[in-house]
Amino acid sequence: MSKWYEDKVCDEDIVISSRVRLARNLKKYPFPDTMNGEQAKNMIEDVKKAIINERTPLSQEFEYAEVNSMPAIKKRQLMEKHIISPVLVSKSENCGVLIKKDETVSIMLNEEDHIRIQTIFPGENIDKAWDLADKIDDLIEESIEYAYSEKYGYITACPTNMGTGLRASFMMHLPFIERAGQMKNVLSAVSKFGATIRGIYGEGSEALGSIYQVSNQVTMGQSEQEIIKNLKNVVSFVKEQEKKIRESCMAKEKAEIEDRIYRSLGTLQYARKISGAEAMKHLSNIREGYILNLTDIPKTSETIYNIMINVQPGNIQLSSGTVNDVNRRDEARAEYLRRIFKS
Repeated sequence: MSKWYEDKVCDEDIVISSRVRLARNLKKYPFPDTMNGEQAKNMIEDVKKAIINERTPLSQEFEYAEVNSMPAIKKRQLMEKHIISPVLVSKSENCGVLIKKDETVSIMLNEEDHIRIQTIFPGENIDKAWDLADKIDDLIEESIEYAYSEKYGYITACPTNMGTGLRASFMMHLPFIERAGQMKNVLSAVSKFGATIRGIYGEGSEALGSIYQVSNQVTMGQSEQEIIKNLKNVVSFVKEQEKKIRESCMAKEKAEIEDRIYRSLGTLQYARKISGAEAMKHLSNIREGYILNLTDIPKTSETIYNIMINVQPGNIQLSSGTVNDVNRRDEARAEYLRRIFKS
């Protein structure tokens, strides 16, 4: 079964993917940070039964993984693929994740909240992501009672998630805004509409390869549909800014931009050793070449975003068998990129 990040739509526009995340807690248990080990185990079993044991076509597509018993490198790999969050990576007590086979859905258990339902689709498909998250939410609620207040909505561990418990986001490739030094101005503009711009792995993370997450900040006082509609408008504004700066730069420095892109292609085709940060920079440039329709930039068998995932430390170490060997990891990354871009 193909994964969402293997879809060619990921390479076709500024928006790489659309994500919806719902935060939920079970009424009968305290918040994760105050649960004892037995309560945590019971809570996880309750949710697993609600998903896996239900005789529906959707439930048969999930597999459960016990995150706290995984090697650190495996946790890292799952985070790099956006299956689990950095918060779940750092937890050592009872926690887990239910993963849909195509990785469009992951249900994190005992993260900051009891349940974090996450759905991801390639391109601008936020409505599709919301529809699926809502269906899974309803499926769980058929057998589990959520912590809910008529006044405040869904009760969450962090007050900023109260209300709908909804965080919607778009993964965006914004190289021209970044290089023009306009990210701070764009962030200031979108914040006025209750949105924010974060790094590639969300809150507290840095951008890699000019990739950012644009998401809502307000979860209370608006319906899910209103939150998503507002975020769509914000993303349209960000796209417009990226295109405007791109057009201006291409009019003034077309040769310099193309030279940078082709130099990146040469590096990816011939480098013998390359760091993750450098690889992401060059892959970002290749993706620019796709967007600018530079016809002699080779279209790879894998999407650029899939390649970006594969060159991250956890993924490249697991795929190449170079765990705990930093020098060999950089060599393995270069070998992988040469194979992709010279074929």
